[in-house]
Amino acid sequence: MKRRQTEAASSRLVQRHAASCESCPLRRLPSFRAFAPEELKFVSQLKVGEIIVPLGHVLLSEGQSSDMLYTLLEGWMYRHKSLTDGRRQILNFALPGDFIGLQSAMFKEMQHSVEALTEVRLCVFPRNKLWSLYSQQPGLAFDVTWLAAQEERMLDEHLLSIGRRTAIERMAYLLLLLHRRIAQLDLLMDDGFELPLNQQHVADTLGLSIVHTNKTLRKLHDFGVISWRKRTLRILDQTKLARVARFEDSHTGPRPLI
Repeated sequence: MKRRQTEAASSRLVQRHAASCESCPLRRLPSFRAFAPEELKFVSQLKVGEIIVPLGHVLLSEGQSSDMLYTLLEGWMYRHKSLTDGRRQILNFALPGDFIGLQSAMFKEMQHSVEALTEVRLCVFPRNKLWSLYSQQPGLAFDVTWLAAQEERMLDEHLLSIGRRTAIERMAYLLLLLHRRIAQLDLLMDDGFELPLNQQHVADTLGLSIVHTNKTLRKLHDFGVISWRKRTLRILDQTKLARVARFEDSHTGPRPLI
């Protein structure tokens, strides 16, 4: 029943006339590597369209499979797992340029869910054509492998936060990481950005109670390193925040964009 309901909801997503891959607004950003002409042509043929997903829509559900893969073009999503009693662990956040659904292409079903945190726009690719990418475009196949390895790397840091960082270190690391990712997308405004999270999202990400989350955010405000008001986060002292977080910035150079 749940699968039929999810499929029915997905069928009502707004279909959008797909922009060409050549005119993709993400490709102008220096944080993404440039495609060779034949790679760009291949991805253009692979893409079957775009969809608009509303806030709160579960695009992919834990325990289910999907016939499609996605690249996030606009907006925020998050990956999460839940226990049977409703307790939720947010694994990480998906931002423009992130590839979504690879797990369902490799295994029989998703091991986590992916939900829209804002209204989002996604490029859509048939899962059954992924194998042609591996057989015909080894450079793009390496890119997919890189994206999977990067996802693992982010989960390594998340596990370190949950297991060993203090509450204030966890909070500082998360906010600074999101700030760096937004900066790479050229979406900062006066060193701030719109952060569509509430304190429950943060608590479910960091493994804290909502009360502990509130107190920890207040400490960072009192230290003068952040300002989070009206859904806008500003980092007031990046050096000090990085020191609190024990943040080590390992720049990897331009990243792939499928």
